[in-house]
Amino acid sequence: MKAKEKTKKVSKIHIKVTLKSIIIFFSFIISVLYVFIFYNYYFVRSSVFATETSSYVEPTKISQAQAANIEEIINQNSKEGQKEEYSVEETTLEYLTKYRNNASLPKGTMQVIQEGREGKQEITTKRTYKQDEMIAEEQVSAKITKASVDKIVEVGTASYTSNYKAKVGDILYVTSDRLSVMVEPSENSQKIATLSKQAKLKLLEIQGEWYKISSDSTIGYVKAESTTYIDNTPKTDTTGNKNAKSKEQLISNLSFDMPLNKPSGLTLEQFKKVLSDSKDTNKIFENNAQYFYYIEQQYNINGIFVASVGIHESAWGTSTIARNKNNLFGYGANDSNPYNGAYSFSDYSESIDLVARVFVKYYINPKGTSIYGGETAAGTYYNGPTLSGINTRYASDKNWANGVYTYMKYLYNKL
Repeated sequence: MKAKEKTKKVSKIHIKVTLKSIIIFFSFIISVLYVFIFYNYYFVRSSVFATETSSYVEPTKISQAQAANIEEIINQNSKEGQKEEYSVEETTLEYLTKYRNNASLPKGTMQVIQEGREGKQEITTKRTYKQDEMIAEEQVSAKITKASVDKIVEVGTASYTSNYKAKVGDILYVTSDRLSVMVEPSENSQKIATLSKQAKLKLLEIQGEWYKISSDSTIGYVKAESTTYIDNTPKTDTTGNKNAKSKEQLISNLSFDMPLNKPSGLTLEQFKKVLSDSKDTNKIFENNAQYFYYIEQQYNINGIFVASVGIHESAWGTSTIARNKNNLFGYGANDSNPYNGAYSFSDYSESIDLVARVFVKYYINPKGTSIYGGETAAGTYYNGPTLSGINTRYASDKNWANGVYTYMKYLYNKL
């Protein structure tokens, strides 16, 4: 019995030892696995982190450099609360008028040989604001989207003059390179035909600046300025002053509030007289006096007023814009960058003619008024046809009107 009991005890002890060994063995294995996993995780992760850190170092330097530039730009744009804004606007590109002398036409006679056509342009404007208040405005670029076509006018320089006025039944001839025939006497009417230069017309009816005509089988309306007559009898009056008004008559209506959408009534010779002046050191106004007369004949505007604006704006043609750009009026200039904004012209006649049309179309006539070439006034800046009315929207200088009137009085008193 004792032997058996001893044997059983030994067996139990052996089993206990075996289980203990197994537990120790598995604990060891688990510990090794844990160490292995921890080792791999720690060093692999460190390697990845090192790799990430290594690949991130150089871009970090570049990124910081870019951030510094952006910050500088932001600081510059927002300096003292300033910001810039750009806008693009499509505007009308006014055509230019070129004058040519024609010795075969009676003195003072004008005829259009090429119609002017407006174009389109896109103007990019930069506006600078400080605390939401605009402090500067500048045109930074201009892109022509539709080219304008110059108007060409021939001016008679023959030794004789003519007082001829067209009447119903007369035979006329086309003077322009091409002349549109319209259904109604309006620029916006439907075009029914195009006549070539020297086409023969019969005058059926006169409606202001439009003639109703017949040409072959075509009946419609054409612009009167693009037609002429045949006159084989030279006139003997060579002075051009037969209907000239006296100085007293011409200055009788002179006042600060006189309407400027009417001609002054001066003859060509009188314009040449008043614009010949010692203050005109470069003789710009003297040499271009005839164009102030021509604009009166075509556009119903006071030529003395336009000349006075040019004298006032250019200091008798001595300004840099006047000398370098043939621009007597600073046309297109703005307060923030006047020289670069001002338009350039090939000669002074272009600037004189264009500014006269701008005044007529936008400033001195209310919207819808019949003006030159069968057009109607836009009246965009109309505040009355007087100096003070024009000053309201034309010039930022509140004393502009007084300055111009000073020169108007000066010129009128030279008659």
